[in-house]
Amino acid sequence: MTPTRELAIQIAESFAAYGRHLNLRHTVIFGGVSQHAQVNSLKAGIDVLIATPGRLLDLMNQGFISLRDVQFFVLDEADRMLDMGFIHDVKKVIAKLPERRQSLFFSATMPPDVAKLADTILRNPAKVEVTPVSSTADTIAQAMYFVGRDDKRKLLVHILNDQKIKSALVFARTKHGADKVVKDLLKAGIGAEAIHGNKSQNARQRALSNFKSRETRVLVATDIAARGIDVDELSHVINYELPNIPETYVHRIGRTGRAGHDGIALSFCDAEETEFLRDIHKLIGKRVPVIEDHPFVLDIATAAVSPAPAQRQGQNRNGNRQSGGGRSNGSSNQGSYRRESGNTSRQASSSTGGSQPRSNQSLPANQERNGSVRREGGHTSRPATNTERPSRGTGNSRFSNSSPDKNY
Repeated sequence: MTPTRELAIQIAESFAAYGRHLNLRHTVIFGGVSQHAQVNSLKAGIDVLIATPGRLLDLMNQGFISLRDVQFFVLDEADRMLDMGFIHDVKKVIAKLPERRQSLFFSATMPPDVAKLADTILRNPAKVEVTPVSSTADTIAQAMYFVGRDDKRKLLVHILNDQKIKSALVFARTKHGADKVVKDLLKAGIGAEAIHGNKSQNARQRALSNFKSRETRVLVATDIAARGIDVDELSHVINYELPNIPETYVHRIGRTGRAGHDGIALSFCDAEETEFLRDIHKLIGKRVPVIEDHPFVLDIATAAVSPAPAQRQGQNRNGNRQSGGGRSNGSSNQGSYRRESGNTSRQASSSTGGSQPRSNQSLPANQERNGSVRREGGHTSRPATNTERPSRGTGNSRFSNSSPDKNY
C-alpha cells in the first residue's frame, strides 16, 4: 500500500521487471480511473496487490477484495501513510488483515511521533537503518538562494536559461502555484508541464512520461512527486518554495543523485520561509550553503537562519544511537561547500508473527565544481517577524498532513 497513484504504478512496473521470470501474478489498483479493468485482473487471481488506500477500501466494500489470506503487508512511505491524512484508512485496512502476518514499513524519514504510532501497530519489530534517518545523500550537492517572493520567478528563469541543465524537477507548495510557475516558464520559452492532484490521472501520467523521456525539460510538481518517484539521471531538483515539513525536503531532493549519479538540489528561500529553513537545518544536521552571486539577492540576517547543532556521529536527532553506523554531519558556513558522507536512508521496520560511474552535472555558473560557493560582502538585515507564514497543519501530530494533495 502506497500513498500516491504515480508511486503505485512505478512499484507495479518494478514487479513486472524484477519478477518477469517468476510465477507471480500482480496487479495495481488506484483511484481516478475506471475500476473495470482492475476488477477483471482481481477476478483472474493474483499473488501481489499494489494499491492506494482509497481504491483498496472501495473495492473491499464492494466485495471484490478479501484480505483474509494476506501473508505479507507492506506499507511504503510509512511516515506519510501514518500521518493524519491517511491513518484512518490504514487502520481500516489493518483491521481486515489476519492477525498472523508479516508487516514491513518502509520510509526514508520517520518523525518520532509517527514512529511511536508505528510501534502500536507492529509487534516487536526489528529495525533496519541503512544510514541515519533523515540524512541526505552525499551524491547531492545542495545550495540555497535567498530571494524575494516576487523575484523567485525571475531567478528560476535565470537558472533554467543555462542549457547545461538537461532536466529539472521543480517543487511548488500548492497546485495553483505549480500551474502559475508552468505558465511563467512557458512565457519565457522554457518547456514545462505540471503534475498535481487537480490533474486527471491520464494527464498526470502523460506529464510524468514526457518528463522521463526528456520530451519535457521541466516538470513542476507539488509533493505528490516527492515520494519514491524515480526518474533516470535527473540532474536538478529545485525547491521553488521550501516545504513547511522538514522531512519533505529530504524526500524532494532525494529525487536526484540516485543510482550512483551526482545530482544538484537548489532551494529558494524568501523572508517568510526562514523558519522552515531552520527546521531543515536541524533535521539534516548541517547548513545548506548559500549562493549570493545572483541578480536577485535578498539580504537576510545570519541570525534569522541559525544552524542546528550537528548530529553526533552515530546518533539520530533524538540522540539515540544508530545501529547501522553513523557519520558526522557537522559543516561550516564559511562559504565552503562540503559533501557529507552517507546516502539517503530507507528505513524498514519489520514485524513477524558496486557503485556506478557518476555523471558530471552542471552547477549554476556562480558555483564552482570544486565545491566552493562565492559570497559577496554587504550588510544584512533581519526580516520582519510578524509576517504570516503558511500553516504547518493541525492535529495531534506536528507532521500532520494538511496538504490538499492527498491522493488515493
